[in-house]
Amino acid sequence: MELADIRNELDKSSAKLADFRGSLDLENKEARIQELDEMMIDPDFWNNQEAAQVVISELNGLKEIVNTYHDFVESQENMEMTLELLREEMDEELHEDLSEELKEFKTKLSDYELQMLLSEPYDKNNAILELHPGAGGTESQDWCSMLLRMYTRWAEKRGFKVETLDYLAGEEAGVKSVTLGIKGHNAYGYLKAEKGVHRLVRISPFDSSGRRHTSFVSCEVMPEFTGEIEIDIRTEDLKIDTYRASGAGGQHINTTDSAVRITHLPTGAVVTCQQERSQIKNREKAMQMLKAKLYALKIEEQEAQLLEIRGEQKEIGWGSQIRSYVFHPYSMVKDHRTNFETGNLQAVMDGDIDGFINSLLRSKMQ
Repeated sequence: MELADIRNELDKSSAKLADFRGSLDLENKEARIQELDEMMIDPDFWNNQEAAQVVISELNGLKEIVNTYHDFVESQENMEMTLELLREEMDEELHEDLSEELKEFKTKLSDYELQMLLSEPYDKNNAILELHPGAGGTESQDWCSMLLRMYTRWAEKRGFKVETLDYLAGEEAGVKSVTLGIKGHNAYGYLKAEKGVHRLVRISPFDSSGRRHTSFVSCEVMPEFTGEIEIDIRTEDLKIDTYRASGAGGQHINTTDSAVRITHLPTGAVVTCQQERSQIKNREKAMQMLKAKLYALKIEEQEAQLLEIRGEQKEIGWGSQIRSYVFHPYSMVKDHRTNFETGNLQAVMDGDIDGFINSLLRSKMQ
């Protein structure tokens, strides 16, 4: 990269950092960090573990935003100084190092820009992710298990914690349904891009004739709530069932009816939780999940009303898949909302889905 090109790129990044400073409201964020730090010093801070975790999550998120911004400013200043040195006296090795540093800087700045897009209510929250196979029996249930692995790998690569809140194994193979709790800053903000129907095309390993099959799995994503949202749920609107919890392999993991299923009669929303050995704890968790589901339904209603106002028609069903994963006759994964695609199918199934998430975030920004 020529020095003039480096100068041009540095000017662009400097302008972008100036824009960030204006939009980030750094002074208020730094004041909030100080406030949260003082809360953690309080001797009674850990008395309520759940509330403490909410504070810690918010603090870590704010520190990451503020500290990363200051790191970018420092890197920008260092590159400016290096450029001035090269103008005074050319050094090929230093020139090459600066070009590489600038390339890496631009990539990180682009990623940071995406994080700043996650500013909607509850984007910073943990996520609850549900997978449900469509018609197709074992084939669709196997596709569900593949997506379960994909999202688990994605979360682990990001350093997020994954908890299995509910799991129902398929009769022969795969998964009938699964609910995951994915804990990490901005987990919901990222994963909400995955909500929709995922379509698989492949030669089925369960078909002795070697025919090509198409399978569908729906993915639901909701923010996890603790105490930050108020949704009025009447006791008389709930049907609560208890049953014996079972593990991923179908084995019983408890000898009592500790698992809880709650049905919200007015909406038909159903949530289940068998994570804890205690029925009381599973019931509390299931109520949190129900709040999340009712919030998601409310958002869907609002979006449907907006589409109606705009005169747009959007089919809701297996025909409205957001993404296709083609294993045969060629390898490709394509998102139908942004047209982002990749031929590296194995990487995607190993959890490399950031390209799809980022492309959707950028499309909304534009």
